[in-house]
Amino acid sequence: MAKPERVGSARSMRALERILASKGIPLAPGGDHPREENPGDLDWHRRARAEYALNRWQTATPPRFRTAEATLPEVTAWADRALADTASAGALLLTGLTGTGKTHQAYGALRRIAAGGPDRFEVTTVNSADMYGSLRPSQVMGASERELRRLSEVQFLLLDDLGTAKTSEWTEEVTYRLVNYRYNHCLPTIITSNLPARNAEGPDLTDFVGARVASRLAEMVTALVPMIGGDRRRGGRAA
Repeated sequence: MAKPERVGSARSMRALERILASKGIPLAPGGDHPREENPGDLDWHRRARAEYALNRWQTATPPRFRTAEATLPEVTAWADRALADTASAGALLLTGLTGTGKTHQAYGALRRIAAGGPDRFEVTTVNSADMYGSLRPSQVMGASERELRRLSEVQFLLLDDLGTAKTSEWTEEVTYRLVNYRYNHCLPTIITSNLPARNAEGPDLTDFVGARVASRLAEMVTALVPMIGGDRRRGGRAA
């Protein structure tokens, strides 16, 4: 019994050439075939991961910041480290007065990570005032604990405007639990704050978060970026 002809064999290709030639259709040389997407290609997989991650980034990003790009060298360097190895990235802390572009740079850093095509990309972004509001005790049993666990465990967390809420023992305890979990599990975190990291002449971030959190942040933060300049929303320029 004759063996079935293997598709793509030399004999089958010659037969195909004869059939096409009889119909006046030339067989295009191999180099003229259009390049097809190849799921076995590493670059194809990277592009697919990037598309997925950018979609998740866009979902987590308010419309105001969906054009954000990281432009400061310290911010792009941190994002590249986080892309290469999330466990050693630590935290990015952006400080400065209102309107200097901290939040823009923070969302830009997350966008840069997503565009790099990470193997996994889970992100949550939250303003600190909204976070404390969602964590206050409610009539729904266990809701605040579930929310705190979600924020603590997510792969990438952007905590915006830390230090703007009114200080209390409760806010300090919540902040400690959040930061302590992410510190212990080496999860990359981006924090923005109007308060300076240290200030001998006035209030600083330590005054808000307390000594326990400040100690952990001192080790977590691998990139501290003080941003100066005028309020961009009022026509000023940040540096």
